[in-house]
Amino acid sequence: MIKTFRDLEVYQEAYQSMLIVHRSIKQFPVFERNDLASQVRRCSKSCVANIAEGWAKRIYEKEFKKHLNIAIGSANEMEVHVETARDLGYWSKVLCEDLLLRYQRLGGKLTNLQKNWKTY
Repeated sequence: MIKTFRDLEVYQEAYQSMLIVHRSIKQFPVFERNDLASQVRRCSKSCVANIAEGWAKRIYEKEFKKHLNIAIGSANEMEVHVETARDLGYWSKVLCEDLLLRYQRLGGKLTNLQKNWKTY
């Protein structure tokens, strides 16, 4: 039974992905810590935060869907950041493949939640 946003599978997956991202940022070169690393940290947090905020406003369909749209956008943005980190050699291909798959699945699940939110 879903009682809070923490019970949502999309929240749990977004949170776990955010933790992986934050732990992996240490591999970035120092000169990227204020640029790409900062953007990646904020973006990964955005997915989690918007799921939580949207859940609080779920009685208002437009508000809930707005926050899910933002989370979907952040998941898509994370794919770009992960590809950038991979192609610049900051992260390993294995880590990037895992993160890309996580954020692709997350985006799909968020889209499904958005379409079927009244059944949850």
